[in-house]
Amino acid sequence: QVQLVESGGGLAQAGGSLRLSCVASGIILSFNAVDWYRQAPGKQREWVAGITRDSRTNYADSVKGRFTISRDNAKNTVYLQMNSLKPEDTAVYYCKASSSDWGKGTLVTVSS
Repeated sequence: QVQLVESGGGLAQAGGSLRLSCVASGIILSFNAVDWYRQAPGKQREWVAGITRDSRTNYADSVKGRFTISRDNAKNTVYLQMNSLKPEDTAVYYCKASSSDWGKGTLVTVSS
């Protein structure tokens, strides 16, 4: 069974940083593209960042230059380093591979 579990969310002040983790079981992340998404209260889920099998990365314009996606193959984990956080980054963050279902996500709250 493929399962991705997100963690690392919490409360941060504007300008602060958080690092989210996405730990996988039942799937080898290095063989798969993985994406981070987020859903803010009252809004649709949106794509945030992605990393391909060959480690190419892409970002939404809203987070480019502030967020970094990376992968640790030994830990079968994908990270999302979030710097210079803004209140509009407040959302539940999810990671997903093509063969995985949506997980529970991790809540990020950024105070002004």
